[in-house]
Amino acid sequence: MLDYNFNSKFNDNGYSIICGVDEAGRGPLAGPVIAAAVILPEGCIIEGLDDSKKISPKKREKLYDDIISKAVSWSAAQASVEEIEEINILNAAMLAMKRAVDSLSVKPDLALIDGNISRGMPIDSVTVVKGDSIVPCIAAASIIAKVTRDRLCLELDAQYPEYNFKKHKGYPTKEHRELLIKYGASPVHRKSFLKFMYKDNKD
Repeated sequence: MLDYNFNSKFNDNGYSIICGVDEAGRGPLAGPVIAAAVILPEGCIIEGLDDSKKISPKKREKLYDDIISKAVSWSAAQASVEEIEEINILNAAMLAMKRAVDSLSVKPDLALIDGNISRGMPIDSVTVVKGDSIVPCIAAASIIAKVTRDRLCLELDAQYPEYNFKKHKGYPTKEHRELLIKYGASPVHRKSFLKFMYKDNKD
C-alpha cells in the first residue's frame, strides 16, 4: 500500500525536491533496459497508482497519461543492448537510472530508488526495497518505465516480427526461447543472456 507521507521525513531533513526512480527490463533476453524518474507535486494523489507489475497494460497506459500530466517533471532513459553486454545488466540499469535523473527538467536534491542498490547517482539517494509498492513517486516511475519499454517492444516487433516481441516483450517465455532456437539471435538480443541456446544437446 502506498504511503503518501513517505517523503515527509526527508523534507524534514532538508530535502525539498524528491524524485522516484525505477527501471524496467532487467530480465528480458532482448532490448534495452529502461529507467524513469518522476517528481510528483506535494500532496499529489493519483487514483489507482501502484507497482506497475500489479496493474493491467490498459490501466498502466491510463496512469502513464495521468502521471505525465500531473508530474512536476518526469523523464525516461535507457541503456542499450551494447552497454548491457559491455558492463552487465545491473550496471546498465544503474546507468539508465542516472541518465533518467540527469534528464529531469527540474533538478531534484534526493532520489528514492526502488531496490537495494544505488550506484553513480548525481545526487543524494536512498534505496527502498519494494519501493514501487510503498512510495508514490517510485510507483509512478515504475509505470513510466514499464509503459515506455512496452511501447519500444512494439517497435521491435515491427522490425523483427518473427520473434513476436509484441506478445512477450522480450521476456524468456517458452515461445520466445523456441523462436530464438528456430531463427537465432537478432541484433537486439542480449547475447550473454542466451546461454541456453548453446548448450550441448546430447539427447
